Amino acid sequence: MFRGQSFIKGALILTAAGLFVRVIGAVLRIFLAAIMGDEGIGLYQMAYPVYTTLLAISTAGIPIAISKLVAENLAHKDYRGAHRVFIMSLVILTFLGALFSLLLYYGAGFFVRNIVKDPRAYYPLISISPAILLVTVLSAFRGYFQGFQEMMPTAISQIIEQLGRVVVVIVLVFLLLPRGLEFAAAGAAFGAVAGAFLGLLLLLYLFFKNRGEYKKRLKRQLVQRDFSSREVLYRIIALSIPITLGSLVIPLVNMVDLSVVPLRLHEAGYSTEEATALYGQLTGMASSVIQFPLILTIALAMSLVPAISEAQALKNNFLVKARTDLAMRFTLFFSIPASFGLFVLAEPTTLVLFENAPAAYPLALMAFGLIFLSLYTATSGILQGLGYVLEPVKYMILGTVLKIVLSWILTADPRLHIGGAALATVISFLIASLLNIRKVSEVTGWRFNFKELLLKPLTAALFMSWGVHVSYRVALGFFITAFSLRLAQASALFLAIMLGLIIFIMVLFLVGGVREEDLRAIPRLGYPLLKLARRFKLLGR
Repeated sequence: MFRGQSFIKGALILTAAGLFVRVIGAVLRIFLAAIMGDEGIGLYQMAYPVYTTLLAISTAGIPIAISKLVAENLAHKDYRGAHRVFIMSLVILTFLGALFSLLLYYGAGFFVRNIVKDPRAYYPLISISPAILLVTVLSAFRGYFQGFQEMMPTAISQIIEQLGRVVVVIVLVFLLLPRGLEFAAAGAAFGAVAGAFLGLLLLLYLFFKNRGEYKKRLKRQLVQRDFSSREVLYRIIALSIPITLGSLVIPLVNMVDLSVVPLRLHEAGYSTEEATALYGQLTGMASSVIQFPLILTIALAMSLVPAISEAQALKNNFLVKARTDLAMRFTLFFSIPASFGLFVLAEPTTLVLFENAPAAYPLALMAFGLIFLSLYTATSGILQGLGYVLEPVKYMILGTVLKIVLSWILTADPRLHIGGAALATVISFLIASLLNIRKVSEVTGWRFNFKELLLKPLTAALFMSWGVHVSYRVALGFFITAFSLRLAQASALFLAIMLGLIIFIMVLFLVGGVREEDLRAIPRLGYPLLKLARRFKLLGR
């Protein structure tokens, strides 16, 4: 602790943890899909829009505020101020977490009757309610460590949380499935409680373990900024309320989808069971796959808030622009090939993960939105670090209004059905991301370089897509003679992804899309790659 990390290194640490968490989560999804089916996953997912909405309110954007304010205090060497921000925030979060856990527990019946509208979702809502308190307190500790630009505690706690969740889910689903799908879904939902408890225990251990080092810093502290508790509280609230509104948008959209999408699918001629299954394909399958490529940009946004806050506190606009540009390059160099790859390999992906070919349809459409969602996430982190916390909220609300209208219209079209909801999501993130980019440019003076940030990676992604498509077909034809169908599909998919990655990187170097600064930012591997690129004259300007 207290060493600090470059924001790219911090992002990569969180990405590695996030990848592990997602892989384990994908294995769990495969298990749930095989044991509970589309309808069971639909019931399990129905608890999450209500849960995530209440969780967003209970955390109230305070963890991001903690990260920003702690980073600002540390930039001025004010360790006492950083600790005071954390303690005040922790008290607020504990109270809010307890309040909303009780609200979900005692209000589950109300939510089922008025929002979810499937009585079988009652037990999953009850089961997941304690997680609000635990996750809220957990988020305070993560925000504190992130303010020091130390991402390892967050990363380790995420891994512990997910492992605990998976074990509990598997045990409870097996035990409760004989009693019915709703009880199995409740057992799966309770896994979030167990996982959060274990993650919190780990962070408590790390926090108290480092108290000695913290006290040494306080004794050596020369700077004491004179802020009253009221001023600190005001800053926490002023930052957290807009962030809360922003974090509420997507859960609220999911709640709207929960009501609108099945209803409009009925209009398209689907039964309740069919509508629930389609909803499960969109939210439990396609959306969960989309979350994989988002790992890097979410991690990047988490690292950017304290990194940009530090640069701003030091009044170093050059550093702000440099970190912004590097973050945007990493975001697009990752999200563009991931988007193209998911579009081309949508059906093999859903067959391998879920043995569900129809889920490829919403996944292929959602793949287009990955670029815009990644851009929105990264630019929101930049704006939050700069203190412009309200702008991403306003832009997402605008996109959300459009999404609701489009979901209502498009989902009822029998030709589109669940694809209508997917397209509406893509368009909403397109609007929000473009507005975010415009604001970042306006505030920092940074300019979006179309050729460097879009044209070159798009060119590489087009070559990659062709290679991925051909290699998957050829590899499947080879493996199908030696393995079972699903193993052959999985082997061909893995080979195609690896080949696609190589093609994208090679073409990106050949078109001059990689700069020296990009390679320098990569920990450990950066300098060896830089020497190799210089030797073959592959670096762009």
